[in-house]
Amino acid sequence: MTPEKQAAPAGAATLPLPPMKWDAWGDPALARELSADIRGLLAAALGVTGDAAPGPAAAEVVLRPCALTPDDLAALAAVVGEAHLGTSDADRLPRAGGKSTPDLLRRRSRDPQDAPDAVVLPGGEEEIAALLALCAERRIAVVPFGGGTSVVGGLEPLRGEFAAVVSLDLRRLDGLLGLDPTSGEAVLGAGLTGPAAEALLAEHGLELGHYPQSFRYATVGGFAATRSSGQNSAGHGRFDEMVRGLRVVTPAGVLDLGRGPASAAGPDLRALFLGSEGTLGVITAVRVRVHPLPAARAHEAWSFPDFATGAQALRAVEQQGTGPTVIRLSDEAETMVNLAMTERIGGEPAAGGCLAVTVFEGTADQVAARHRLTRDALLAAGATSLGEAPALAWEHGRFDAPYLRDALLDAGALCETLETATDWRRLPGLRSAVTAALTAALPGALVLCHISHVYPTGASLYFTVVGALGEDPLERWAAAKRAAGDAIAAAGATITHHHAVGTDHRPWMAEEIGEVGVRVLRAVKAELDPAGILNPGKLIP
Repeated sequence: MTPEKQAAPAGAATLPLPPMKWDAWGDPALARELSADIRGLLAAALGVTGDAAPGPAAAEVVLRPCALTPDDLAALAAVVGEAHLGTSDADRLPRAGGKSTPDLLRRRSRDPQDAPDAVVLPGGEEEIAALLALCAERRIAVVPFGGGTSVVGGLEPLRGEFAAVVSLDLRRLDGLLGLDPTSGEAVLGAGLTGPAAEALLAEHGLELGHYPQSFRYATVGGFAATRSSGQNSAGHGRFDEMVRGLRVVTPAGVLDLGRGPASAAGPDLRALFLGSEGTLGVITAVRVRVHPLPAARAHEAWSFPDFATGAQALRAVEQQGTGPTVIRLSDEAETMVNLAMTERIGGEPAAGGCLAVTVFEGTADQVAARHRLTRDALLAAGATSLGEAPALAWEHGRFDAPYLRDALLDAGALCETLETATDWRRLPGLRSAVTAALTAALPGALVLCHISHVYPTGASLYFTVVGALGEDPLERWAAAKRAAGDAIAAAGATITHHHAVGTDHRPWMAEEIGEVGVRVLRAVKAELDPAGILNPGKLIP
């Protein structure tokens, strides 16, 4: 290392920083403040009457000292170049974790905080392979980093048995690497964010159409590594359904997976890495299915008298295959809170009702046909049309909920989410069991729920919990998370539908996949990453 690099002051960033604020979600310019009416609602409903104590400024945060030796740093710089290695606190702190509520509570603490010992920004597969070999030789853990949006502890800088850990930031792998309009396929660099990928495709009149709530900041590699599911999944499928091939650099070598639109050439090895969360290898490029930009769009919102009626209606739509791009349903509590927190718009649901949103995309003829078929199915199932205004309002704010979570934290309220999925038959019981578990663990808290993704055989339930922070909010949420996770497991549902496993859901993995399943994952890990350096402490029990 050069003396200038080693002597960089704690507050001086030497690398491009992730776009999100280090101790909050997203762009600080988009942060929102709670209105007096909402603060009054918090006080009346939850007893939240005072702001939380302010956290430290970035310059005040005390990080664990860098554990890498000068020789380690020189070796890392020899691979990626001095300009692509960062050791300052300003480089390390933004990559110290994800954006869950526990992550942000830890960031707001004035206690010493953990962070990766260094950040490396490789420029391609050769550099990644060299970094993995170097880190395996020197016993340095590696945490792949994309957009930093994990909400399940997937980016925790855990060292495990290793003396040090580095963050491997993939932002330089940000190109449109290939395009086949005839086949409807594109090859995207793993470091491309959702908006950057869509902008590159739009230049060719194409769209990927993957819009999770993290869309503005999450990356293509992250979508693949976590088996992400976007809000348009009813029309375009989950991200793993979009993947046609991928390239992965592992300590054991490079894999180039996926040939043809379908194959019977043994087990599909792509599935090993879709959802692998950086524990088996570093995804560098993804070949995905793309489609023409929609020529037409339509929106319609609906009210149902209760959640059960609405769920049955969504099941009918999905099993009949009427073709909405988006369809989702809020329960009574979520509908009430959403109305309280937004300006009055035309066609609101009646008191006690449940709001559903539908969006349709395609050619003008396709949109008209899909809209008509879906409308007929929903009306037959007991829906009342609210027109397009509530659906347009939902779409306008579809990526902004985390900003509200941060504002609630500032106001002294604990706000966090979790999700799961099961078949339609067990959906009502699962919702009741998880709601009861969260309510018992957090007395007085408000538990909201919506159906976020639908399938012919079942659906995903997404829960939001709002309560008082209390004296020890980290332990309060940990206890509630344990209770909810146990309720999900007891109901036979999946511990996660689209947030991934990370550290938060790892305690339930053995029950979900079984003892033999755990042994399979461990065997694959031992073959591909024999030194165990890749994202230790995540996913694999």
